Amino acid sequence: MPRIHGISHLLLDIEGTTCPVSFVSQTLFPYAAERLGTFLEQRAADPEVQRLLREAGAAWDDDQDPAARQLWSQLGGQASALAQPAAAIARYLQLLITQDRKLTALKDLQGLIWAAGYDHGELVAPLFADVVPALKRWHAKGVVLAVYSSGSVPAQQLLYGHTRDGDLRTLFQHWFDTRTGPKQVAASYAAIASSMGVSPGQVLFLSDSRSECEAAHGAGMAVLFSDRADNPHRDSGPFEKIGDYGDLQLEP
Repeated sequence: MPRIHGISHLLLDIEGTTCPVSFVSQTLFPYAAERLGTFLEQRAADPEVQRLLREAGAAWDDDQDPAARQLWSQLGGQASALAQPAAAIARYLQLLITQDRKLTALKDLQGLIWAAGYDHGELVAPLFADVVPALKRWHAKGVVLAVYSSGSVPAQQLLYGHTRDGDLRTLFQHWFDTRTGPKQVAASYAAIASSMGVSPGQVLFLSDSRSECEAAHGAGMAVLFSDRADNPHRDSGPFEKIGDYGDLQLEP
């Protein structure tokens, strides 16, 4: 049973850590992908959507990935991608989805689409059985809970606001996404600790990604590797594994 001392803050990944990978890969991503083109057409006049389209267009302009350049050629692109209609940008974003690339504008657009799905009851987040009791136990002990995910902060809050166990958002005090920085870079975790007003050594990070664990460890955080049965990557390297959060004891 892991027992970790000196921890005041717990930083949690989502996919493969508190929520099954399959919900993200087999439910959320397809849901957004199927509706992306229609959503952009219907909401093209929305200022927030326009901003995200401009961000995506700028990313496409700079994207040297062969598939992205090929798509640009197929669409007859001669001017800037920023001038392309929403339908063309949607094709580029669909490509990023198939490549599982983490463009922030795409994540924000997915979050807007998911919001409608959650509101209509079409999406409900399944958390691992041990997660909710553990979150409530840690919260009751005064541990500050935070989220760091490649999904946008609004998408994170939608997921935790619409779980099979109800709305859990009040259990968390901090939310971080890739606007803070890449999850594989130690500086991102140092920035998170600074934002929460603590030293990295007071923070425990849980993730199913070895590279993320290495980055957090490099910043000085305590780390546990989340080992769930259906996770695609289960090599924890030098990091201790945990598969049931009921076993985790945090001591001041």
